Amino acid sequence: MCGIVGLIATPWQQSAAAALATIRSRGPDEQRLWNAGEAILGNTRLAVIDPAGGQQPMPSAGGRYVLVHNGEIYNFRELRAELEALGHSFATRSDTEVLLHGYAAWGPQLPARLDGMFAFAIWDCRERTLFLARDRVGVKPLFYSSRSGFAFASTLEAFFALQDFPRRIDYEALRDYLAFQVCLAPQSFLRDVRQLPPASWLLWRPRDSKPQIERYWDIPRAAAKAPPLDEALERVDRALGESVRRQLVADVPLGAFLSGGIDSSLMVRYMAEAGARPLETFTLAFAQAEFDETGPARAVASAFGCRHHVLEAPTIDGAAFANAVRALDQPLADPAYVMTRALSELTRRQVTVAISGDGGDELFAGYSRFADEAALHPARLGQASARALVDAGILPGALLRRTLYGRELIHYRRVELGPWSAGRKSLARYLAPAALAACRPEATLERWRGLAGTMDTASLMRADLWTYLSENCLAKADRASMGHGLEVRVPMLGNPVLEAVLELPSSVHYDAGGGKALLRALARRSLPREAWDRPKHGFSVPLRELFSGPWREAADRALAGCAERAPYLDAGAVRRLWEAACGGRGSRRLAYTFVVLLLWLETHAIEP
Repeated sequence: MCGIVGLIATPWQQSAAAALATIRSRGPDEQRLWNAGEAILGNTRLAVIDPAGGQQPMPSAGGRYVLVHNGEIYNFRELRAELEALGHSFATRSDTEVLLHGYAAWGPQLPARLDGMFAFAIWDCRERTLFLARDRVGVKPLFYSSRSGFAFASTLEAFFALQDFPRRIDYEALRDYLAFQVCLAPQSFLRDVRQLPPASWLLWRPRDSKPQIERYWDIPRAAAKAPPLDEALERVDRALGESVRRQLVADVPLGAFLSGGIDSSLMVRYMAEAGARPLETFTLAFAQAEFDETGPARAVASAFGCRHHVLEAPTIDGAAFANAVRALDQPLADPAYVMTRALSELTRRQVTVAISGDGGDELFAGYSRFADEAALHPARLGQASARALVDAGILPGALLRRTLYGRELIHYRRVELGPWSAGRKSLARYLAPAALAACRPEATLERWRGLAGTMDTASLMRADLWTYLSENCLAKADRASMGHGLEVRVPMLGNPVLEAVLELPSSVHYDAGGGKALLRALARRSLPREAWDRPKHGFSVPLRELFSGPWREAADRALAGCAERAPYLDAGAVRRLWEAACGGRGSRRLAYTFVVLLLWLETHAIEP
């Protein structure tokens, strides 16, 4: 696991070392630059596989190619054997060298062959071309700019270190952030920087006006008919076991996050079956009983002979909260990020790699919203006429939600703020008029709607993979863990699992107990009762208590600077929302979204 940067024929070549320094926490073991004048590649390394031989940037034997790589390739041994059969010889045991030879052999077809979490770049010194690729579901981030020459980096933070790089806000990214609490690829908060979408590769030549981008993998369509339950269970069980086994490869200490829920507990089961020894597990203990899961976690750890660590959740005071937000490369308003960052810091003291159960809810229908199909909300008499009266201002905006039905009601429920002209979820309530026009509110759900299509359960699950999962859950885990040099792996999203599960119809995930039927059945077969015989419990934080207690001062200070730092927001409306949220009358989640943005802007000056 590493951080990467690159500058090809840009005006910012002299800032390469400064850009690399911004991502040092992602690779604390070694930092190196390869400088050929026109092309500069940098890597900051967390040595996990072949610590002695896998240094980067890595040139090919003949010097034609130079590669930097962030992530892990879990099927690198199989690919290496295939390449050796083609006549390639290797100087290291690293997965990075397999990428180098693989590109020489297969070119842009390489990413489709990979099982892993990755973002890598290869500069072809002879042809003067740059090739970038990102993994299937976007576990690893990759940002780029082709404004002047070409620049890329693992995080947006590196672009703030480029001297005189333009820092203009992307209003469409702001719109998505206020709607979803995250910025959706390909946008970034900087107008001149894009994110490479998941499952995509990019090819750039200095003579090109813009890069060529291709998707090398697509989310498969589900089959029309479900297989027998026993067959589906066997298929999923085998795929999960294989994915975990592949992801145990490491030359450094490895453990697992264990919440005591089904997803993380199954990961521990498969790790034990694959022979992981010693099996280190980590649970965060909260003082508030409604957030604490140490009991079920201990039961699972005991069942599988784990060396279990219960880590006391630290007191996140206002300063610690503000520092965690400022450490983000762009705003991300999932409250669990702060605690995930604390868990990562404590876990890193024991191991270098941690296995996580992320992805289980998205792949196996763990959210109740997936069953909330558009067909369940047909139009009622008078709704269309009432909607027209709300839009015209004749009826109050507070009635908007009652006028919505079908797809539009699903859209309304999906976002915190959206394109409606009235009502509590209207973007117009919080944006200055010029900013509202620039952010194109009518396109708020464009990417999500394109993925969701028909708004049935299968399409709603599909849409979440490249929006909520990739841009929220995985981005949160990446920023929280790599901020402390901890590599987090997600076997639920390995190729064997994606291939086994995504082609199953959505009906197979539901039974009388609701969603996640397959994982619940596997849990009942092999896990202690404490792990599966209890209500679903997300990794949550007590926002109400934090807003009225330790985070209040930091939030008030950030809000006081709203008019100066974010003139595109209506500072009065934001303040009224915050006061209502603190009093239990407004959306705490939306208030948190604004607080995070304003705290982040204290150290990331962006031009309106």
